[in-house]
Amino acid sequence: MAEHNLFLLLACLPFATSLILLTLPQSARGASTWLSVLSLVGGLAVLAGFLPEIQSGNVLRASLDWVPSLGMNMALRLDGFAWLFAALVLSIGVLVVVYARYYMGDSDSLPRFYALLMAFTGAMQGILISGNVLVMVVFWELTSFMSFLLIGFWHQGAAARDGARTALIVTALGGLCLLLAMLMLGQAAGSYDLGMILRSGDAVRAHPWYGAMLALFLIGAFTKSAQFPFHFWLPGAMAAPTPVSAFLHSATMVKAGVFLLVRFSSVLGGTETWFFVVTGTGVTTLILGAAIALYRHDLKGLLAYSTISHLGLIATLAGVGGPVAILAAIFHICNHAVFKASLFMAAGIIDHETGTRDMRRLSGLFRPMPFTATLAIVAAAAMAGVPLLNGFLSKEMFLAESVDWHNGTWLDDHLPYFAVIGSTLSVAYSLRFIATVFFGPQATDLPKPPHEPPAWMRRPVELLVLICLVVGIVPALTLGPIVNTAARSVAGADMPYYKIAVWHGINAPLMLSLVAMAVGTLIYVASARAIPHGPEGPFLIHRLRGQRIYDWLLFRLTWRLPRLTLSVFSTEALQPQLRLLVLTAIAVAVASLWGGLTMAEDLRLHAPNPAFALLWLVGGACAIGAAWQAKYHRFAALILLGGAGVVTCLTFAWFSSPDLALTQLLVEVATTVLLLLGLRWLPKRRSEIAEDKLLPAKIRRGRDLVIATAGGLGIAAMAFAVMTRPLISNVGDWFLGNAYYEGGGTNVVNVILVDFRAFDTFGEIAVLAIVGLTIFALLRRFRPAPESIEAPYQQTQDNSPTLDDYLYVPSVIMVWMFPLLIVVSGYFFFRGHDLPGGGFAAGVTLAIAFLVQYLATNVRWVESRITVLPIRWMGIGLLIAAATGMGAWLFGYPFLTAYARYVRIPLVGEVPAATAMLFDVGVFATVMGAVVLMLVAIAHQSLRASRRREMDGIAAARTEEPA
Repeated sequence: MAEHNLFLLLACLPFATSLILLTLPQSARGASTWLSVLSLVGGLAVLAGFLPEIQSGNVLRASLDWVPSLGMNMALRLDGFAWLFAALVLSIGVLVVVYARYYMGDSDSLPRFYALLMAFTGAMQGILISGNVLVMVVFWELTSFMSFLLIGFWHQGAAARDGARTALIVTALGGLCLLLAMLMLGQAAGSYDLGMILRSGDAVRAHPWYGAMLALFLIGAFTKSAQFPFHFWLPGAMAAPTPVSAFLHSATMVKAGVFLLVRFSSVLGGTETWFFVVTGTGVTTLILGAAIALYRHDLKGLLAYSTISHLGLIATLAGVGGPVAILAAIFHICNHAVFKASLFMAAGIIDHETGTRDMRRLSGLFRPMPFTATLAIVAAAAMAGVPLLNGFLSKEMFLAESVDWHNGTWLDDHLPYFAVIGSTLSVAYSLRFIATVFFGPQATDLPKPPHEPPAWMRRPVELLVLICLVVGIVPALTLGPIVNTAARSVAGADMPYYKIAVWHGINAPLMLSLVAMAVGTLIYVASARAIPHGPEGPFLIHRLRGQRIYDWLLFRLTWRLPRLTLSVFSTEALQPQLRLLVLTAIAVAVASLWGGLTMAEDLRLHAPNPAFALLWLVGGACAIGAAWQAKYHRFAALILLGGAGVVTCLTFAWFSSPDLALTQLLVEVATTVLLLLGLRWLPKRRSEIAEDKLLPAKIRRGRDLVIATAGGLGIAAMAFAVMTRPLISNVGDWFLGNAYYEGGGTNVVNVILVDFRAFDTFGEIAVLAIVGLTIFALLRRFRPAPESIEAPYQQTQDNSPTLDDYLYVPSVIMVWMFPLLIVVSGYFFFRGHDLPGGGFAAGVTLAIAFLVQYLATNVRWVESRITVLPIRWMGIGLLIAAATGMGAWLFGYPFLTAYARYVRIPLVGEVPAATAMLFDVGVFATVMGAVVLMLVAIAHQSLRASRRREMDGIAAARTEEPA
């Protein structure tokens, strides 16, 4: 149980910290930094406690039931590979947090920045320790969303917005492909459990879906790890603050893609297709990224393309496969994270202290910034693969693997040449970084005089560079054991221990490494003067830039194609759009039910009750009248529509569904009032629309009548076929029999909503909150037609009664009704588990109480006396509902599992005390907040119109004053 709780702590701590940070004010820079550091250090402490078992080769597991019927469990799984990667993420995260404290400006909201960073860390941790592949995809997409917010943190700049949008589109679309791949992979393996899938490699590779699974899987992994041809999004992410770049490029986001390649290499790898696609893509990315990096003039741009190149190197090793290749890939993941994080931080220091990242302006910084220069030079040397540094060891292992024989194919035979080309170019761009920025004449035209940064801004870089040196000199005593443990968790427990050493003798990999360093130096020397004056890339690559192709495709898909579609199908009139929707629904229904909708042989028919038939005749007449009057009189149509709603309410009551009748009545009241308020702002009906000129009115109305009749008859036929079938046992009988014993309530409808189907209800209130926010956002930007702003005709007459004269007595009564409706709302809420009512009905009732106040008085009167804050109600409601669901995990039950019992209270008796009532509180708050938010959005239109009329009156008075 303790291990179970520690797993929960490891998974939830970053997200909990993020929520706390969001509540801190902008001035709490020190507190937010300490809180973030302590959170990450706490995660490292938990991992340290797991280390003995991990080194013993054990796989730690914990499981929380989420949706067991769908195979979606919150399974957590920690092996050597996940442990090493998680420790890497948290360790780099601590240094990035400390660095960001001094990098971010006083105008930046540091608590908000750290909140996003912690949530991003939590999403990355979720990918690493997820034991269920579907849950892993959820965290995978969450990293895309959080990186979007982090890259666009400085959203005032167009580059940040464009870079964030590109990253989100590319990686999120890749995530959708990954979701499809995981669904197919789970079906092929017979389980969505990661451990089961990792043991089902033979079955997966032999499955007929293997090709499709592999293609979708690789698209997901390649987009996230910026492999060719999806590499173009990563340089655009350089618009993010440098701490984000350092974290994203070293230990998170892009590393998630290669993590996935290594993790699933034992399942999907081992075939020629895997070798050709993964290794071929990796080699292409390795060389292409290195070639472009050599020509970049922006410091972070050079480092971004170098990251792409090194990711290609890791992908190449994953494609080669085999125990040693997997170990080399894991080792280089760690080494690259260390030297790349230090290089990005050094680049940030240079930008922070000089005011520019343009390498054409930077020169001779070794004199004014000797400590930073020394650190950056050592880190760049590690990136180039200089001996006695960590980068040399893993790059030599890469060269060794490229020399070994694998399958004798063309790509395998030429792999050493490609590896040497990539290594050569990495030496060249590393030399350019060192020589251009730190040596030569000291620059004199920098925006700021260069100087060393604050000591604690440099401390993270110093620690990372020290790790580069220590790992490079004594690898066997540092990363060697844990890297071997990680490799065994991927390649298999029978993998022999590989001793990582500095010296393996004079062999082919060493000679290739020396050749790469020599040729790379010559390339830089030969091109040092030409590169600063040329384009940012070789000619062909510069012309065929991935970003340019992406922009062209995006323009065609998001501008040209929608405009073409709109020109064919769209119209300014609402009726043709509705006609298209109804026809589509009819077509889909006919295609789905053709030949399958049959009437029962023994029809269950009952003679209709005359009173009920009369009731439905009234309802039908109201519906037809509403459709007819919608053309001429909107107010009359709304009243008739309300009449049809009342008949529906009475129908529920007639058939012994008081809970549905109550809810229908409350919803009718709320929606009718909201629609009535909205009618005020609709423009006057135009006498002509484009369609009127094409068809006479009678033909159009006849066509609409045919469509409406077809739709109505289709619904009637379906209802008749269902309701006349012989009575058999159904799911409703199970709910009726188990509502009290399983859910602790006699109101079956409410028990279903808050217990049996609580997950559905949670999704519905989330959708309701989104709808409320969307309507609020749209109405904030809505500007009514000029004729709608004008006061109504009655109010413009000099002898007309005022509004107070019209509604004096009703308004007083409606104001007095406010406390009464609050009591009624509470009454509905507390009785809901046993009698008609519940959180939804109570929320709508309280929203009606506010509606009445707005109607009885005015916006200014209400909001000067009552502070509602509906958005907070919605947020708190969703948090309460989610917290209730997660509370079940503490007792080892699935998400949203409810516990019910009756408690005896003196003088009151037995009362229900189900945990579902807490969930119902969340439903109540969310529903009330969403409805009131829509009301506020509409009511504020009146406030704006009133202010507009006042301003127009003042302006008119001023123009009439004599000069």
